[in-house]
Amino acid sequence: MASTGMQIFGFVLALLGIMGAMVATLLPNWKVSADVGSNIITAISQMQGLWMDCTWYSTGMFSCTLKYSVLSLPAYLQTARTTMVLCCVLAALGLCLASLGLKCTRWGGGRQSKRHAAIASGGCFVAAGFLCLVPASWFTNEVITNFLDSSVPESNKFEPGGAVYVAFVSAGFLFVGGFIFCMSCSGKRHGPQDLLPQQQQQQQDLQHQYCSLSPLDNKTGYSLQDYV
Repeated sequence: MASTGMQIFGFVLALLGIMGAMVATLLPNWKVSADVGSNIITAISQMQGLWMDCTWYSTGMFSCTLKYSVLSLPAYLQTARTTMVLCCVLAALGLCLASLGLKCTRWGGGRQSKRHAAIASGGCFVAAGFLCLVPASWFTNEVITNFLDSSVPESNKFEPGGAVYVAFVSAGFLFVGGFIFCMSCSGKRHGPQDLLPQQQQQQQDLQHQYCSLSPLDNKTGYSLQDYV
């Protein structure tokens, strides 16, 4: 299995990835626009996210409107909602499995069980990274395509917001953390004794200690020749 340090590094990256994915899912700035108006109450910044649209005014006021209707949303926005939620759920499952697959933990069973847990957690992280990368890429493509369309008014053009970049970085963290855990099973396999139950290994250790005792420590033992 991979070294403990590399596994901890992968766990930290995956943890940062799921935190970033959750933050990106909730942030309202997936796309932003800056339109300075002549009126003092004109909006100076508009932000649209997966769940709400927010507006900054030149007076310092800030208002948000939730998107209650799901069917009225475009396909890329509905897909982004679904995939980001699945990404967070799958990454959380991966963290639970990764805690069992870490070499520095006492729980999770033997080496073979930890190896399987590490592979499963790595698969969850990679899948979660893919689910995070797809909506970020699709969302960015839609925003850029709309921005370059000359038929769209300038007031309706947006640019990719900070949440999109957070999603891209989080996907990268999940990919790297997942690959580290997937590669943690490619190390040198140990002998059959690693597959024995813990009780049998303890019995073998006791037998080894008994056989290694010096003759002086075995004085209490009697030979059958003494009675012949």
